[in-house]
Amino acid sequence: MAVRAVRGAVQLERDEAGHMEEQVGAQVGALLTAVLERNELHPDDLISIWFTATPDLHSDFPAAAARKLGIVDVPLICAQELDIEGAMPRVVRLLAHIESDRPRSDIAHVYLGAAAALRKDIAQ
Repeated sequence: MAVRAVRGAVQLERDEAGHMEEQVGAQVGALLTAVLERNELHPDDLISIWFTATPDLHSDFPAAAARKLGIVDVPLICAQELDIEGAMPRVVRLLAHIESDRPRSDIAHVYLGAAAALRKDIAQ
């Protein structure tokens, strides 16, 4: 079994406390679910997940979505993206480290909605 990395991103609609919690559960949860499904992974295949959020998102932790999905024994961490002028706003990214027999070229990176524009070269 090899260690692989899977990338993904989603753009949230807005950053408001109540709305952010809903989006973290729905959109970030959908991103994580898509990463698992498209790579035929189970939570036991996860080693760790890094979540990042653009500086304009500060109402909730993106990792809360993983906990809401029942991923409770996998190390998670959240960090802030660089504040680059002109960058896409309200984006949550993830980098999941996984155990998989798939070759690196067969890993499906997932960019949902408008975030697909971030990496047209690898978005599935």
